[in-house]
Amino acid sequence: MLALARKVNESIMIGNDIEITVLEIKGDQIKLGVKAPKSVPIYRKELYVQIQEENKQAGSAVDVEALRGLFQK
Repeated sequence: MLALARKVNESIMIGNDIEITVLEIKGDQIKLGVKAPKSVPIYRKELYVQIQEENKQAGSAVDVEALRGLFQK
């Protein structure tokens, strides 16, 4: 992992299209601004992990017998 020190209003670039700027520092919280193309999805990590888990569960094996029972009425 690369660790960088930045002050308020200083930025880092990721590739040519993504800029992350430190907007505010209050106690133990940092407010970041992200400039990126609309085609680049941006998520907080905890939300990203939740989405990945839900996608994994949605793609898991289906009980064929349970489905068959639904359609045999």
